Amino acid sequence: MGGLPSTPRLGGGARPQETAEYLIGAFVGEKSYPLASDYWQKLLELPLDLRWPSDRVREACDLFATNNCSTRHLAKILIHLAWCLQECVSDAGVASPDIPKALNALFVSSVFLKNLIEKAKSDNFEELYLSLNESEDVVNLIMFSVLNFIAKVDIRPRTYLLHHELLNFVLIAMSTQLLSGPSPGPSDTHPFIDAAMIQESSLVDLVVHKLLLNYIKHPRVPLNSLFYTIISEGNQPGVLRRVSSAAANLMLLPLNYLVSSTGEALRSPLAESSLNVLLIFIHYRKIIFVDYVKDKSDDGSLESPPKEEILENRFCKAVENVRDIEFSRSDIEGNVDKGLLVRLPFASLYDTLGMCLADETSVLLLYSLMNGNSFFLEYVLVRTDLDTLLMPMLETLYNAPRRTPNHIYMILTILLILSQDSTFNASIHKLMLSNVPWYQERLLHQTSLGSLVIIILIRIVRYNLSKLRDVYLHTNCLATLANMAPYVHRLNAYASQQLVSLFDMLSRKYNKLAEVTNGKMNVKDDVLREENFLEDPSAELHIYTDFLRLVLEILNAILSYGLPRNPEVVYAIMHRQEVLLPFKNHPRFNELLENIYTVLDFFNSRIDAHRTDDEWSVEKVLEVIIKNCRSWRGEGMKVFAQLHFAYEQESHPEEFFIPYVWQLILFRSGFSFDLSSINLFPVPVEDINDALEAEKLQKGELKG
Repeated sequence: MGGLPSTPRLGGGARPQETAEYLIGAFVGEKSYPLASDYWQKLLELPLDLRWPSDRVREACDLFATNNCSTRHLAKILIHLAWCLQECVSDAGVASPDIPKALNALFVSSVFLKNLIEKAKSDNFEELYLSLNESEDVVNLIMFSVLNFIAKVDIRPRTYLLHHELLNFVLIAMSTQLLSGPSPGPSDTHPFIDAAMIQESSLVDLVVHKLLLNYIKHPRVPLNSLFYTIISEGNQPGVLRRVSSAAANLMLLPLNYLVSSTGEALRSPLAESSLNVLLIFIHYRKIIFVDYVKDKSDDGSLESPPKEEILENRFCKAVENVRDIEFSRSDIEGNVDKGLLVRLPFASLYDTLGMCLADETSVLLLYSLMNGNSFFLEYVLVRTDLDTLLMPMLETLYNAPRRTPNHIYMILTILLILSQDSTFNASIHKLMLSNVPWYQERLLHQTSLGSLVIIILIRIVRYNLSKLRDVYLHTNCLATLANMAPYVHRLNAYASQQLVSLFDMLSRKYNKLAEVTNGKMNVKDDVLREENFLEDPSAELHIYTDFLRLVLEILNAILSYGLPRNPEVVYAIMHRQEVLLPFKNHPRFNELLENIYTVLDFFNSRIDAHRTDDEWSVEKVLEVIIKNCRSWRGEGMKVFAQLHFAYEQESHPEEFFIPYVWQLILFRSGFSFDLSSINLFPVPVEDINDALEAEKLQKGELKG
């Protein structure tokens, strides 16, 4: 390695930088140091704030990749890291002399481990050379030690940095997933996360408890400790930053990210890292081959055709078993396993989620809890302040053009899950909002939360119709509206108008599709694309026929179960009744429209009976409707079965969630990775080019 001293200068007169250069040079060099050598203690006692130039770091990484196969220095430093962590746990993390050693081991191992992973070519990551001998399971040792420290050592000013760097180390270790394809298979090998998956359930429960507790508490950066000095000296780019190591994120964050002008912490990097690690753990799926013995074959041998199965994810199981700390063990139903349960304050978790739902990772956590943990879902449904969770999510949907499609999908899925509960559907119409400051199209004063949900869902359908053209998104929105419909109570005028406009909007698309399908409109492919048609207009026509029928069922449900309580809906239908007329004799819609026209005939006749020569105002028409709502008995209405849509996760959810979680971590959390090495999801070419240009600029190869 160029520029490194040829002989060690470790005497009392040696400068720290020279000592560091020698020790790092020895780490990446050809000579293999035994595990018991005092070299490792010297390496781990390096000053924390040393920096190295970027060109030397790259050269060191390349040299290390060449020599590690024979020196096994990565495995050895991980073993020393594990030993340091075990000592920290024994000391309970209080003033342990092993904390600085563990930090140094983390910084060094993170840099070189990440580089090896990014450049790995083999399917089983043999380039890491993580074993010393057949009996030494280095990966299991380090993952146990890391998880054991996270679970058992309290977060204090002295341990904060070590906790954070351990979480970032776990992210780096699990980034092997980025090199795999989007569909996990039995041949996929991810040494570190696979080792985490086989840890004892008791340890896994403790880890999940600590990670969720970190998220709830949002521990602040301890500014009154040595850690503050490390951050405030982050102007000079150093070794960890130059190789884009996630282990350097906390050290090298700009100070204004962490503190405000008053010196109070604004964000919690530890909470964010805890959430990222938890999401990777709970959405991981390990596919394995299992042999099943069949009957003897013709030659007398036993056939054992392999079958793919998913290995149990204990982290996912732990999240499913989280219980509210407010309930004693005897309050929990008797069929629950008597083993250790994760106990958390659901009230604090609920409040923290409410404050953080503008962040996409928090939305994914909420989904994971509601879909997997029936106890937390039940807790959410009995809360009287549902606006705490719903308002930030509705604001996100309102700003859909500035959000990712996956972010929108996750929120819509959460709303669908909530709408499966009748109590939720009824309670959101009783919760009144004094105003909705972020809604710009009109002032919404004293609007029910239920009315706002309907307004936003219809707005999403309109946006999807013009921009995304996603059938699943339409289906999800309409399914949620259908679940809510029988419980609609005092829907406001604007929401009622939007419901009727929804039918009009979809009918326009339907009519265009019908013209194309029936040959009345001769269009070219480019026109089809401009009109946002799918490749097969006849198939799309069938889809929109279903959508229109669903909207009519929604209107029917409101009129059948809640007409006296929804005069504004009656008025909106009467005001726009012409949009229904072209479909009156349609075989898919006629039964539903008969009901609506029964309502229209009833109220039209009452209006006519009160008609005078005076001009009719909106207020006067609405007054007549309200008066006659009281005498409405539903005579002549056909009763249709209530629609009920339930969310069901796909059979292979990992194909969506594993890439999704890593996309969030890479593009939202500051974790960096060589984009050209990623196979887990498509990376836009322009993103790779931007990364290459940034690297050239860093090397001084681009001139302004």
